[in-house]
Amino acid sequence: MLAYISWHRPAAEVDPAAYERALEQFHRSLAHRPPSGFRGSAALRADELPWLGGGEDESGAGGYEDWYLLDDWSAVGVMEEAAVSHGHLGAHDKVATLAGTAASAVYRFLEGNTRLDAVRLAVWVTRTRGHENPSLAALLGDGMDPRVGGLWRRCLGLGPAPEFCLLAAETSAGVAPSRLPHGWTASTGEREVLWHG
Repeated sequence: MLAYISWHRPAAEVDPAAYERALEQFHRSLAHRPPSGFRGSAALRADELPWLGGGEDESGAGGYEDWYLLDDWSAVGVMEEAAVSHGHLGAHDKVATLAGTAASAVYRFLEGNTRLDAVRLAVWVTRTRGHENPSLAALLGDGMDPRVGGLWRRCLGLGPAPEFCLLAAETSAGVAPSRLPHGWTASTGEREVLWHG
């Protein structure tokens, strides 16, 4: 399973409530007429998205995070076409015209659960260039509740994006700073589910 993740913020002059309504409308449109290989989506409000950038006044600021669960790489292509095709174009264009800064990436599911409705925390793990790549079992999976938590690894970056993501109801031992190898960091941010389906 893959997840196409989009991080974004509304343009400076856009009312956040109007932006959230447009975002929910797009997700509802996809749920109503799902493209082939589409397994659901979620729109989340994030308290911090430091890799998104967008200007000096926005460094470390929050924004929105959309997860689109897809069967495979073919489904990524189908989703790309469907999002701007008849049936979804109006909803897509509405939120796109209100958006400001945006980035995205594709992540591969590694272990745990793909549930997005129980997400409270996202732990984003990155490493500085040139540092070791230890085994995932030793690094992140320890202590994760597989009934609600899920571990994902970036397989395609379309802009700056952390290497790993652990979605969970609470932090686990595997992502504790004392457990991470030299050169690796973990950033934990709260998520609020705005829409899930």
